[in-house]
Amino acid sequence: MQYFTKMKGVAKSPPRVSIAEMIWSWVGAFFGIAVVAYLHYDILPETDMVMIIGSFGASAVLIYGAIRSPLAQPRNLIGGHLISAIIGVTAYKLLGSQMWLASSVAVATAIFVMHATKTLHPPGGATALIAVIGGEKIHGLGYLYVIMPAGSGALTMLIVALLINNISKNRRYPEYWF
Repeated sequence: MQYFTKMKGVAKSPPRVSIAEMIWSWVGAFFGIAVVAYLHYDILPETDMVMIIGSFGASAVLIYGAIRSPLAQPRNLIGGHLISAIIGVTAYKLLGSQMWLASSVAVATAIFVMHATKTLHPPGGATALIAVIGGEKIHGLGYLYVIMPAGSGALTMLIVALLINNISKNRRYPEYWF
């Protein structure tokens, strides 16, 4: 019975953030995704390169909407995506004939290694999974996936976060670098 009692929770939901915080989060997310999407769709369309992946949407929530969270700090953003991309590509190369196994090993190992390296960034789990379940274009990148899109896209979004999140006198990003 105690097991199920733990599922009730112990606290109330936190209060809603201010409208100013919502607007700054929107502005940051818009420009962060706009830059990587522009590079992907307007600069790189004739190449086999990829600049934007789904996990960047979740990163945007953290680095523009939850800027004080330890999960949103630069070390976590960059490290989480890079580590998870390496693990995802490796899992696909070693276990790609068993996609269910490659997928689960990639995500679980990414979480473990992000914890071990103090780079936990939840979108990193998606970055690892995308390396496994992605299409031919993603698989064709091999370990280049680590640099582009995972590393370069995360770095681009970090630059935008540094610029946008520090415009308002009430916001400061990052809380720490390392």
